[in-house]
Amino acid sequence: MKLPKPRKRGNSWSVSIMINGKREYCTRDTEQECKTWAMLRLVDASSTPKEEVEAKKNVMTFWDLFQMYYKEHGRDTKSKKYIREQLDSFEKKFGQLAYKNISDITAQDLTFWRNKRQNEVSDGTVLKEISLYSAVFSFAQKDLFMIKSNPFFGVKKPKKPKARNRRITDDEIEQILKALDYERGTIPKKSSHYVAWAFLFALETAMRRGEILGVKKTDIYSDHIHLPETKNGEARDVALTRPARELLTLVTGNSHEKLIPMTENAFRLQFERTKAKIGLDDLHFHDTRHEAITRLVNLRRVPVEVLAKITGHKTIKVLVNTYYNPNVKDIVKMLDDEG
Repeated sequence: MKLPKPRKRGNSWSVSIMINGKREYCTRDTEQECKTWAMLRLVDASSTPKEEVEAKKNVMTFWDLFQMYYKEHGRDTKSKKYIREQLDSFEKKFGQLAYKNISDITAQDLTFWRNKRQNEVSDGTVLKEISLYSAVFSFAQKDLFMIKSNPFFGVKKPKKPKARNRRITDDEIEQILKALDYERGTIPKKSSHYVAWAFLFALETAMRRGEILGVKKTDIYSDHIHLPETKNGEARDVALTRPARELLTLVTGNSHEKLIPMTENAFRLQFERTKAKIGLDDLHFHDTRHEAITRLVNLRRVPVEVLAKITGHKTIKVLVNTYYNPNVKDIVKMLDDEG
């Protein structure tokens, strides 16, 4: 094996070699270091055929790719909690497809998976999952250069489901409070009490469950709560109604740093079990946001542009079409009041 001769370049030495049709260069302090590098590089290249090198380069399973995506990108995003949950259930959700080489995964494979998921969960959930996993394949295509195209682009998405129009009645509120063993105006002492208190607080503020659970005592002011981090990535100040301020007096005296001394999972389980026990399975905690927004308009006449500031919506169209849900009686009453 004939080695190329290094050349003197100022205070250093340089050498170049041709491997698989591509020229590679090396710069070292001495001529011998350049010779050693060239010899080792040529030996290494000759021991592994080019085709084998390319094959190894492009072997990565869907499961391996998703783990890499989470480590290099997902855990630094606002959706890190959701992505982590998907990672934990990934192998069960995808079965053998999880272990298939990403270069071999086709739109047909993913369409079969989509059909299976549609029989297991709602179309809204499937749409959310497709959005995430499509981003994972785009990561492989645009960041890792391991695939030429994203197979999810060939998958037909389910239709976006209509926005929920679930109102919460006063009777349902009382059922929830009773089932959680909480009496209005009392200081929460048990976990069930805190869930009930948060339910009432959400109805007054239109805050999301995660936002309420994330509030610290230092975020609370006399007339508002400051949310340093929200779903849309920006901070938000939530103005407090008088009932909301009265509710806060019941919990701000405790010794906990956080407003609600519960984990999100413990809170969710307590609420889900309670509503199921009293036959309100179709009620979601997030429905309090719909209800609160509708009441802010109907009872307090809050204009939509101010409402967007309270709720944190950047697009008023989304706020009006998704969250403000007056029924025809509400609209008639507003018209009569204006008259």
